Amino acid sequence: MDINLIFKIAGIGIITAVLSLVLKKAERDEQAMMTTLAGLIVVLMLLIDRIGELFSTVKAVFGL
Repeated sequence: MDINLIFKIAGIGIITAVLSLVLKKAERDEQAMMTTLAGLIVVLMLLIDRIGELFSTVKAVFGL
């Protein structure tokens, strides 16, 4: 696994957490939740290729 991918995911998580915390303190709970969801979607888009590789490997191992 590429270490840069881990750092990208950690960076996105930290930025999302800080933004969510700031928005909650400003009593903007809806925007805080949308920020968290946007961060999750960005991370999932980064992981789509890796998830595809995982399924291919599982298929090859079990001969499906």
